[in-house]
Amino acid sequence: MTSASATRRLDERQHALHEIQVMQEAKTRHRQRRSWALWGAALLVIATVVTLALLNAGPTESVDTRRAPDFTLPASDGSVVSLADYRGAPVVLYFNEGAGCDACLLQMQKIEQNPAFAEAGITVLPIVMNSAEQINAERARLGVTAPFLIDDGTVSEAYGTLGTGMHEGLPGHGFILIDAEGVQRWYGNYPSMWLEPDALLEEVTSRL
Repeated sequence: MTSASATRRLDERQHALHEIQVMQEAKTRHRQRRSWALWGAALLVIATVVTLALLNAGPTESVDTRRAPDFTLPASDGSVVSLADYRGAPVVLYFNEGAGCDACLLQMQKIEQNPAFAEAGITVLPIVMNSAEQINAERARLGVTAPFLIDDGTVSEAYGTLGTGMHEGLPGHGFILIDAEGVQRWYGNYPSMWLEPDALLEEVTSRL
């Protein structure tokens, strides 16, 4: 075998090996894309099922009365708020997921834009388990004026709102009515993450 022939055979062998390597890499990429597509489809199905389940889930309510647990919490504007400060007038506690839940903040935005609450002498206090920085950034982004009360979970647990939404360790989307004497009159949780402010007002005024 001449030197030229040996070189040609070596080049052919290297070329064949290169083609095999290219084909293997292409198959690997195809399998990865297919795997990602299957995972993406599975996650989309799961997210859709969960979302539909929540949207179609009806509200849960309780009209059991009890002395409302007292609390004192820092607010996102730097103030400190005690439930006792509002004794003598009805209060609605609005427990929600807070930062990351646009519907939760838009709910508060629409409530505070509805003058009928003030006219009825009803204060709505939003309560979240975020830091002040987290919730203030969301308030600024979505144009919510009211400061949010910052809970470490103690108050949310005392009112039985933890794990009632999409996340086990967070409140759901619940409202608690406390009358002027400090008695809890009504609790409603809304998995759809929304209650029309007029409907909320009608609900609470009907129970005072």
